[in-house]
Amino acid sequence: MFVESSRAYQESADLYSLFSKNITRIMVPQIDLAEGDTVFRLLLEAIDDVFWVRDVSLEIMHYISPAYERIWGRTAESLYENPRSFIEAIHPNDTARVFFNLGADKIGQPFDHEYRVVRPDGTIRWVRDRGFPIGDKTGKVTHYTGVVKDVTERKQIEAERRIADAAFNVQEGMMLTNADSVILRVNNAFTEVTGYTAVEAVGQTPRLLKSGSHDEAFYAAMWESINNTGAWNGEIWNRRKNGEIYPAHLTINAVKDSTGNVTNYMTALKDITANKAAAEEIQNLAFHDPLTNLPNRRLLLDRFSQALSVSARNNHYGAMLFIDMDEFKLINDTLGHDQGDLLLIEATQRIQACVREVDTVARMGGDEFLVLIENIDTRVEDTLQRTAAIAEKLRAALAAPYRLMDHEHYSTPSIGVNLYRGHEESVETLLKRADIAMYQSKDCGGNAIRFFDFSMQLAVEAYAALESDLREAIHNQQLRLHYQIQMDNGHHPIGAEALVRWIHPRRGSVSPADFIPIAEKSSLILEIGHWVLDTACQQIAAWSHNEATRNLVLAVNISAQQFKQADFVEQIVAMIQKYRIDPSRLKLELTESIVVDDMDFVAAKMLALRHVVGVTLSLDDFGTGFSSLSILKRLPLHQIKIDQSFVRNMSTDASDAVMVKTIIAMAHNFGLHVIAEGVEIEAQLALLKEHGCMAYQGYLFSKPVQIEQFEDLLKQGYAPAKGG
Repeated sequence: MFVESSRAYQESADLYSLFSKNITRIMVPQIDLAEGDTVFRLLLEAIDDVFWVRDVSLEIMHYISPAYERIWGRTAESLYENPRSFIEAIHPNDTARVFFNLGADKIGQPFDHEYRVVRPDGTIRWVRDRGFPIGDKTGKVTHYTGVVKDVTERKQIEAERRIADAAFNVQEGMMLTNADSVILRVNNAFTEVTGYTAVEAVGQTPRLLKSGSHDEAFYAAMWESINNTGAWNGEIWNRRKNGEIYPAHLTINAVKDSTGNVTNYMTALKDITANKAAAEEIQNLAFHDPLTNLPNRRLLLDRFSQALSVSARNNHYGAMLFIDMDEFKLINDTLGHDQGDLLLIEATQRIQACVREVDTVARMGGDEFLVLIENIDTRVEDTLQRTAAIAEKLRAALAAPYRLMDHEHYSTPSIGVNLYRGHEESVETLLKRADIAMYQSKDCGGNAIRFFDFSMQLAVEAYAALESDLREAIHNQQLRLHYQIQMDNGHHPIGAEALVRWIHPRRGSVSPADFIPIAEKSSLILEIGHWVLDTACQQIAAWSHNEATRNLVLAVNISAQQFKQADFVEQIVAMIQKYRIDPSRLKLELTESIVVDDMDFVAAKMLALRHVVGVTLSLDDFGTGFSSLSILKRLPLHQIKIDQSFVRNMSTDASDAVMVKTIIAMAHNFGLHVIAEGVEIEAQLALLKEHGCMAYQGYLFSKPVQIEQFEDLLKQGYAPAKGG
């Protein structure tokens, strides 16, 4: 650490006093000096400090000692010629401050300040400049005199000290030792980590922290690294002052002098107890489900791979059971997710109670569990029998009532089972087969057990292939709109329903019954629905230019996913504006499954569509779902559509005839238009008219046809109704 020599400082002060007493005799350096004055001048020229004399205006430099050339790197003659050049040499960042101190408003006041000097070669020196005023007999200040001392070395040492202090003022514990490992200094963080104060640590060695957890080989390797590379870093177990052993991360660096000899060791110490705990928690989260603490999919896959290897060695069969809880979503929706979580925890305990400790129970997410049973038997028949018994035990346990919120609730399991042996199939293939079997169980109504067979897989693969082709169909423009005419009681066309058709280049015409369910189970229905709406609006625009078609209303089916989009209303508005169509010529057909999901949300959106946008709204498949008077009362509908399942048998089934009659009467009471679909024979049409139906759609009039054929129908005698 730098300490300015008091002796050197005193000598400088004495010279300064001597200089001030003799200042008047050296004001003009050109005068002849007496012998004593010559000695004084020689003394000034010999010392390292710069002594100077200037007039109060800064325009004349009367004297500058030779040390000026060493510090400023400029000749004294250049300063005599241009007295202000010393200001020009001051660092730009210091000029304003220094010049202010030298300004006229400071005349008569001594000054003492430090600043940087930029030498001609670009190097920088720090100086301390002290000056005081000199006055004439009247007291008027006429000159200034002073001394400049080079303080560059002190400034550098102070900067290094600040850096060292900053290095020690960190959150990590810091410890500085000498070459013999005796502790010289520690920081506050060191005390917080170890419990030892600076007074207790200084003078000791790092053995103060030794925990006894490492052998001599560990420390030998540490010192070998320090001696060979100058550093070591790693984890170590240390002991605090209170005796507690904790994990720490150390970084040790050897500090060497210019000759390469080690002078000190600097150690950074960090308590990583929390890091260790967090790492263990992360490890647990990476491989376990946070709710049930069961292995997750990642850990299951690892264990399954090991199980296949064991099976290959001992030739034993094993089984994978895929479990999905039936109606679990209903419990979440009605009771809340916290109660659903309690059910999953209870289900976990029941599953674990039904299998051995060596078996693996994993949670795949949501309400899906997997059970891996190893080493069942070498014979497939016995394996099937024992696995079936385990699966039934699981089914019965999980189907028992759950006590939630002081009430009993039920959630039965659907269980899919797939056997395995050795490496005959991959892990993913075996999991997929168990999954397929589980869905087969669910398709049978749930609360059942199904074993995988290849017919299931073929069906799944066919489904996947059709979905892949459907994605291509959208982008390759394989979809078409067909139009089925809608008639009024006078057999006048009032519009049509737009129905999407898929013409596959290899499969030919693909039934909507095959591809619409696939689209609805994925996001494809959104793309298809958007295309249908856009194409329908484009067709309405084309019809608007023809007297025979401008009053037709085109109905478009809207899926639940499509309707629930946050910007669905904005999409409709954008299409209407894009094609500049009359919004009342667009009819949106909504199914009951949409309207019962969230009545308030649906009602608000439908109100916007009817009263703000102006489109027509129809409730499709009325009577097949959860129809109620509240739906007709709360929703701003124009029309309800009687489902074809009622129309089909109404002429032969009295119950269906009563249902149709009731629906029509209900529509009349609510002031709604009513249309029947699936009208195929005259007897059905006659009964519908008798009961007061207003409009009809079905094969009796026309099957769905392409736009050219539809327009031919209009030309061949179907005259559109006047006024729409």
